[in-house]
Amino acid sequence: MLNKNTSIEVVVGIIHNSNNEVFIAKRQKNQFMAGYWELPGGKVEHGEDHVSAIVRELFEETGIIVKDCHLVQEIQHIYPEKTINLSVYSIDNYLGEPLGFEGQEITWSSEEKFKNFKLLPTMWRIIHKFSLPKFYWITPDDHQSDMVINECKKQLTNGIKFIQLRSKTSLDHAYIKKINRLCKESQAKLILNTPSKTFNELCDGWHLTSLELMSLKERPVIEEKLIGASTHNLEEALHAENISADYISLSPIEKTLTHPDSPPLGWEDASGIIEKCNLPVFLLGGMKKNLIEKALSIGAQGVAGIRDI
Repeated sequence: MLNKNTSIEVVVGIIHNSNNEVFIAKRQKNQFMAGYWELPGGKVEHGEDHVSAIVRELFEETGIIVKDCHLVQEIQHIYPEKTINLSVYSIDNYLGEPLGFEGQEITWSSEEKFKNFKLLPTMWRIIHKFSLPKFYWITPDDHQSDMVINECKKQLTNGIKFIQLRSKTSLDHAYIKKINRLCKESQAKLILNTPSKTFNELCDGWHLTSLELMSLKERPVIEEKLIGASTHNLEEALHAENISADYISLSPIEKTLTHPDSPPLGWEDASGIIEKCNLPVFLLGGMKKNLIEKALSIGAQGVAGIRDI
């Protein structure tokens, strides 16, 4: 029997099919957290490296032969019985068709249908991570106007899949509903960054200001919804991690037209914060699409902005 606070190294794999669905399996009656759905994987054996472990586990559980994979996320989750250090791998190339080789119930699910399953607590953090884009658009300041609606339509037509509706004043429910409908029609996500959040608004998630972030002691929304936060330094980034945010924006990286007097962090300092924070980080401030590769090279999730995105 495990002692309380025993730490266990675990690896899991994200396997996609041609329909961009993800392979999941149901934990069996004799297992910890029985009845919950999870990604395939298991414990790292003594003396085994993580890549060898994910190759072995997926062959034992599903019968596939992993040819190529890469680490996409590391999560620590503390249960009363034990602490799980979870390494999540994207399975980029494999041979065979994944099946339930250990008698477990299996299925393929799209991101939209995950809410129909009883998922392990760590699953939503993984789902949010691999569903985040490499860039997202923030609405300009001309709120509740036809201009913003038209710009939303333009951005969605151009392929934007993640919009942050930002306003320093409260927005009309009908206006939010209209933009949310536009996003749904394009299979894009709408994130609200507005004052007086109730966390019941019609959207896919919320974005906290740095002041809102630092006032919280725990995650303010259910796991199925996204929660992001604006950060400007390591302290704020680590606090976002402590309250289990799904992502952060880090700014300003470069000088901006909107905040010309704010000293930029620069790429080197941004890289240092990213290295110490175990959350997806979007770089903000002077960002353009042609800087995505540079952002990825320092470990960022991507870039965000009002212009040039």
